[in-house]
Amino acid sequence: MIKTPILAVIGGSGLYKFKNLTDIETIEMDTPFGKPSAPITLGNLMGKPVAFLARHGIGHTYDPSGVPYRANIFALKKLGVKRIVSVSACGSLREAYSPGTIIIPNQIFDFTHKRERSFFGEGLVAHVSVADPFCENLSNILENAVKQTEARFHRGGTYITIEGPRFSTKGESNLYRQWGIDIIGMTASPEAFLAREAEICYTTMAHVTDYDVWHVSEETVTVDMVIRTLSKNISLAQEAIKNMVAMIDESADCDCQHALQNAIITNRDHIDPVKQAQISLLIEKYLD
Repeated sequence: MIKTPILAVIGGSGLYKFKNLTDIETIEMDTPFGKPSAPITLGNLMGKPVAFLARHGIGHTYDPSGVPYRANIFALKKLGVKRIVSVSACGSLREAYSPGTIIIPNQIFDFTHKRERSFFGEGLVAHVSVADPFCENLSNILENAVKQTEARFHRGGTYITIEGPRFSTKGESNLYRQWGIDIIGMTASPEAFLAREAEICYTTMAHVTDYDVWHVSEETVTVDMVIRTLSKNISLAQEAIKNMVAMIDESADCDCQHALQNAIITNRDHIDPVKQAQISLLIEKYLD
């Protein structure tokens, strides 16, 4: 029997090769929004059940805009997941955040334009609060977990999500710096917003791989540069995840887990039954 994971990790497939991961099984899932980007790997880490999902698919076959974000989050919700840590690459827009640094951001600037951002829509409208898009409670656990490693890290900062898959121009990169943005990546949006709609706590361990393209004394960002830095940081990420698993209180409650309580605005008599059935997993407890 599959036990409910106390933590789900969304990131690259290399993260899942833990020496301490036991009782490993892989499951195929389906959702009203299609299949997730990869089969979900389940196992026990430090004696506790965890789940892993390769955001870009096995072998990295999905570009940032093509990732089935809704299917990924919905599938984890079906498994009963209450907490997600995202592990991702990012570029630094600040001199102080050098490659190899881990950033635990507290804000997002969504600069994407092609992605489905919500489980809700025509026939059933909800306005979920994302003033603070990352779960503070889970981010506290992540910070304490990272502190126990040898990683350089920084807590706080704004993560701008660009559409990709191309990297920025120098004009764009310098403009983001003028806006006060700290790091840049391609996957935080809409993943964090969907997690909030699914009432799942969500935090990000963002690994700085480069200085984007604004830094005149550093080489321009390339895929090879990103992969090299991420490969070096895999062991740090794995250590931090193990520390998180040991710290999580499975019985702890959080405001994130009640995010829809006052968010549904559609009159109950006018809710589209087809849409209601599609996302009943998320809303049924509020419509009874």
